[in-house]
Amino acid sequence: MPVANQLRESMTRSSWIREMFEEGARLKAIHGEEKVHDFSLGNPILEPPEIVHQQLLEMISQPQPGMHRYMPNAGFDQTRNFVADELKKETGLEFEAGDTVMCSGAGGGLNVVMKALLDAGDEVLTPSPFFVEYGAYATNHGGVLKTVSTTETFQLDLEAFDVALNPKTKIVIINTPNNPTGVIYSQESLDQLGGLIRKKEQEFGHPIILVADDIYRRLVFDGMKSGDVLLSHPHSIRVHSHSKDLGLPGERIGFIAIHPGIPERETVRQVLVLSNRILGFVNAPALMQRILPFMEGASVDVSVYQNLRDQFYEML
Repeated sequence: MPVANQLRESMTRSSWIREMFEEGARLKAIHGEEKVHDFSLGNPILEPPEIVHQQLLEMISQPQPGMHRYMPNAGFDQTRNFVADELKKETGLEFEAGDTVMCSGAGGGLNVVMKALLDAGDEVLTPSPFFVEYGAYATNHGGVLKTVSTTETFQLDLEAFDVALNPKTKIVIINTPNNPTGVIYSQESLDQLGGLIRKKEQEFGHPIILVADDIYRRLVFDGMKSGDVLLSHPHSIRVHSHSKDLGLPGERIGFIAIHPGIPERETVRQVLVLSNRILGFVNAPALMQRILPFMEGASVDVSVYQNLRDQFYEML
């Protein structure tokens, strides 16, 4: 059968989380949804905020000529301007629309980033445990995923990173709040990691890009705040998705944002846009891009998730 050997091997170690999800769907069809409790995929239980439905209804009730045509591969200017303005307010950094690329969710965004940055044999480091698809994403683009151990409380282990960083390291992926552990990396810990990376950059003679998978960034409780790689290292990129904060995982809408201080800023911008196109994403979904500028401050009710967390904690 004409199947790529690499993918044939990958099938044998396919994500057990996805397999559990599919088995759950099968069991629900047999026994009914109320009798099967699915703890596999991070599929939001909350519906999107009402403003999402309102804006979609308004858009489709007043169709504009050309609204479904091709657009610039990086996304609509108004949407990118909105994202850049939000990032400016959040970080104090001088983001421009050109520093952003609208992407098809965080998975699509991470693949675009790796396509843009990796050469064959380059290494991608990430703390363990980690989101299992990172390995496949790195392999897709000739990279090699290497994991870095964490502390007993799953926090970043700077000594382990000091050992793991090497001349082949091109990307470090940080996911905070972390999937699957749920821990939050503080700004202090990310600042320390950024300082270590800058030391290694001088030693190795090339940039090491700190990439944030920020999909859970807004789902924090107890007054805590997640650290931001954009404030810890100038050679950094944020990949964000609205799958969780707006409850839109099936709509595949997110963005890539490069730090204004990244080396070869204009070249990185252009290569990200090219990667978005040649990977076949072409552009992020148009309807979701059009409503995003109206989502300022919108979010699912995070307190519902906090209540569930608290109940699990009490049971344990």
